[in-house]
Amino acid sequence: MTDSSAQRRILVVGAGYVGLTTAACFAHLGHDVICADIDRAKVASLSAGVVPIRENDLDVLVAEGIAARRLRFVISAEAVAPSCEFAFLCVPTPLRPDGETELSYLLSAIGSVAPHLAPGSVVVTKSTVPVGTAGKIEAAMGRPDVALASNPEFLREGSAVHDFLHPDRIVVGADDPAPAQRVAALYTGVEAPVHITDPTSAETVKYAANAFLAAKVSFVNAIAAVCEAVGADVDAVLTGVGTDHRIGSAYLQPGPGWGGSCLPKDTRALLSVSSDAGYVFELLEGVIRVNEQQLDRVAAKVARIISPEWGDGRLDGRTVALLGLTFKAGTDDMRGSPAMLVAERLHAAGARITAYDPAVRDELTGRPGVDADLASVIEVQPSPFDALRGADAAVVVTEWAEFADLDWERAATEMAAPRVVDARNLLDPQRMRAAGFAYDGLGRR
Repeated sequence: MTDSSAQRRILVVGAGYVGLTTAACFAHLGHDVICADIDRAKVASLSAGVVPIRENDLDVLVAEGIAARRLRFVISAEAVAPSCEFAFLCVPTPLRPDGETELSYLLSAIGSVAPHLAPGSVVVTKSTVPVGTAGKIEAAMGRPDVALASNPEFLREGSAVHDFLHPDRIVVGADDPAPAQRVAALYTGVEAPVHITDPTSAETVKYAANAFLAAKVSFVNAIAAVCEAVGADVDAVLTGVGTDHRIGSAYLQPGPGWGGSCLPKDTRALLSVSSDAGYVFELLEGVIRVNEQQLDRVAAKVARIISPEWGDGRLDGRTVALLGLTFKAGTDDMRGSPAMLVAERLHAAGARITAYDPAVRDELTGRPGVDADLASVIEVQPSPFDALRGADAAVVVTEWAEFADLDWERAATEMAAPRVVDARNLLDPQRMRAAGFAYDGLGRR
């Protein structure tokens, strides 16, 4: 906690994933935080302490902030802006179909708030934006008496609160070091190195970090394919690789492909920015291509384990049970979920799809980031056994711990045939085979 002398009044524009985490965590650090959003129902819900997203400890911090009167939610950012020293922009910046980042929400937000800010205040961009956006925001502000800084977020869904309060680094970019230092001071009480730079470099840090993580996952998935081809065991290979301190063990885990709301958007946005600047980023193009191939490989594994004799990948009349729908365990977010991308391929091959996810209890239609046509053909079930009943194969696509602890012996009796594709290498192959399953993982012998 900061002491009262260090308390600042902060306006957070946007109560989405990043905005709500930012607001709750700054309030926890002792600041007076006002979080504004245009969604009246969301503001009313949050004011009552009801958090609409699944995120560890976020509901606790929201309740704590409200009780301490350090956190409140409002509809109108303009009305409270004059009393705030900092205005954090945490609005969506989705990718458009043409690969460009949609900045209209961000520019609209700053256009509404900037005229009401007090001289000497600081606007802080927290939303992920294309390199060079700082200049556009500054022009939209039209306030030479208000400073601008970039403070990119590095939050992982499922551990966002922890990542905010225990970050690897705090990055602040500004043309003038004075406002950058003021922004950095808001994190007093957080033990992390502070990296102060210019706005363009700060914006690039965010994209570069996510592009590197995507590259690491694509590399691991490619190595899993190599292991299958040559007869090596990917678990042994990656244990040997991960002990090298130059590489490390983080993100050295094969899976169905990377996804979520950040990596797909940010890698494609970086490609677009690079192309516009005249650089052909072939390495990143390859990273994205390998990820698409991995999704295809998982779908192909399902076809092979069900009907190896067919050879054409068709699954007409077969039922496939998806275990997991969210893009990762610990969240209810389905935006960019590999599970849905695998489901899309299985449906195209003619499969009937049932599914279970502990964080998804109702139908998929209308959920953010889920294609309506695909949502209509996935039968969400209330338990894993309901999803597995009568299935010709199961696919573990999200790494929920309960799937590793599932009663697979019972599952074998529920299924039309005990077959499983473990796209997370979550299960014990020996146990699965002992339970009567045909088992196929990623890169495992």
